[in-house]
Amino acid sequence: MPASEVPDGDLDKPLARDITVILRRIKASRPRVQCLTNTVAQNLTANVLLAIGADVSMATHPAEVRAMCGSAQALLINLGTLDAAREAAILELIAAPIRSAIPIVVDPVFAHQSPLRMSLARQLLGLDGVIIKGNSAEMAALAPFIPQGLTRITTGATDLIQGPAGKAEVQAGHPLMARATAMGCAAGAVIAAFAAVEPDQVNAAAAALTLFGRAGEEAAALSSGPGSFVVHLIDVLARIADSAATTEA
Repeated sequence: MPASEVPDGDLDKPLARDITVILRRIKASRPRVQCLTNTVAQNLTANVLLAIGADVSMATHPAEVRAMCGSAQALLINLGTLDAAREAAILELIAAPIRSAIPIVVDPVFAHQSPLRMSLARQLLGLDGVIIKGNSAEMAALAPFIPQGLTRITTGATDLIQGPAGKAEVQAGHPLMARATAMGCAAGAVIAAFAAVEPDQVNAAAAALTLFGRAGEEAAALSSGPGSFVVHLIDVLARIADSAATTEA
């Protein structure tokens, strides 16, 4: 797949069109994703969001996080590398939730290994607009606490997406994505950006994960290892987004 083209390949044509349409919406409206994410993931997450045409903020101070989220178009909460400030900021959002129209992607990193992370994840599941995304172990541990009607994404060799609007499966990506840190965290941010402009959360998640995985496949073909892979991934995402912006509706 040439880097200048929107990914389609063996995708069904409606999904390929959806990716193009959603990227065009992102380019036109430049939604800001407020990322309350872990320290390991911040740089890659910011660069990936900017590459697809979204804007990004990463406020973590408890005194400002509510205001920053209130003016954002989507929110990512990632429970990796928790510290006292991040915990306090998350509790601020739980105590006084932002407007319900904003999509909130929750990534419960290692929630099954940490009572603190499990407690925060369970509380976050009570907010409106939540999309919960985790691997099979995290999602199994949280399953009894996920409300009916919530969009849930179980990541793996095949990503499984379930929500009130239906179900979807995504098979895309490359083994190099498991050898560079923060790939899953950055994918969650792309889902948040897509959900900011696409009200069907299942469709938004399927399109976002397909784009991210196919970009990873192309980046791997251009790379000599994990380090160069990350650079190529950002470039490929930017080229696909720029191509989509100039594609006729």
